[in-house]
Amino acid sequence: MAIAIKPVGGLTPANIGESLRRKPDLKGALFQFVMLFSLSISIGVLVVLLYTVVSDAWPVLSTRLGDFVTGTLAPDAGRAGISQGLKGTFYLCVIVAIVAFPLGIAAAIYLEEYAPRTRLSSFIEVNIRNLAGVPSVVYGILGLAIFVNGWGISALTGGRSPLAGGLTLAALVLPVVIITTQEAIRAVPSALREAGFGVGATKWEVIKDHILPYAAPGILTGTLLSIARAAGEAAPLLLVGTITGFISNSPGWFDVRQVQDKFAAMPTIITSWAKQPEEGFRVENAAAAIVVLVAFVILLNSAAILLRNRFEAKRAG
Repeated sequence: MAIAIKPVGGLTPANIGESLRRKPDLKGALFQFVMLFSLSISIGVLVVLLYTVVSDAWPVLSTRLGDFVTGTLAPDAGRAGISQGLKGTFYLCVIVAIVAFPLGIAAAIYLEEYAPRTRLSSFIEVNIRNLAGVPSVVYGILGLAIFVNGWGISALTGGRSPLAGGLTLAALVLPVVIITTQEAIRAVPSALREAGFGVGATKWEVIKDHILPYAAPGILTGTLLSIARAAGEAAPLLLVGTITGFISNSPGWFDVRQVQDKFAAMPTIITSWAKQPEEGFRVENAAAAIVVLVAFVILLNSAAILLRNRFEAKRAG
C-alpha cells in the first residue's frame, strides 16, 4: 500500500535537492570570522592591560593592601595611601546621584510623555545627544568658569571643592541619564499605556504605576553606569582643582561641611603619581590605585546588572 506524503511548508524533494546543491555562504562565514576576530582582539587588549596593571601593582597589593586603602597621602611611596581619594570620589558620586538623577529622569519623562512633538522639542533632543558626546575637558572648563570662579556661585560651592567637582560631573553625565531614561521609556509597550488609560487612570497615574516600574531596570542600569563614568573622569577634576588640595581626616565618611573643603579624588591621585619621578609612585602606587578604581567601577557595573535582573524578574513574575 503506497503512502502519500504531503509537502509541509512548501518543501518538496526538488526544493530540498536544490538547497543541498546551493553554494556555501562564503560572505556570511567571512563576516562571522571578522566579527569573531575583532572580539578576540578587544578581549586580548583588555586582558593584556589588566595583566600589566596588576603585575605593576602586585608589590603593593600583596604586602600592604590594607594600609594602602586606609592610609593617607604622604611624600614616601612606601607609606602613601588613597583613603583621601576614596573619600573624595565617594563625595563626588553622592553629589552626582543627588543632582543628575532626579533632573535627568524628570527631563526624560517630560520629553517623552508631556512635550509636544514640535521643532523645538526635536531641537532639544538633538542637542542633548550632542552634549553626550562633548569631551569631558569642555565640561571641566565649564565647571571652572561657573562653579569655581562664577560670581555668587563660588561662595556657595566653596571654590575648588567636592561640591564644585560634583556639579561639574553631574553636568557631564546628565545627557547620558536623559538618553538612557528616554530609551527605557520608549521600550514600554504601548498596550501598557492603553490599559492604564482604559481603566480611567490619569496621565500621571499611568506614568507612576505602569511606565516607570516597567522602565525601572533600564533607568537604574543607565544611572549606575553614569556614576561609574563620573568616578573615572580626571580631566574635569583637574580643571576644578582637586590636585591642589586634600580632604581633611575628620572621622566618618560623610560630613556635610567637607563638601566645601579642599579635596582629592582617585583619578587625580593616579594622574599625580604617574607624573612622579620616583618609581614607587609612578609604577607601583599608581597601578595599585588603578586596580582599586577599576574594582570600584566593576562593583557599580555588577550592582547595575543585579538590580536590572531583579526588576526584570519581578516584572516577569
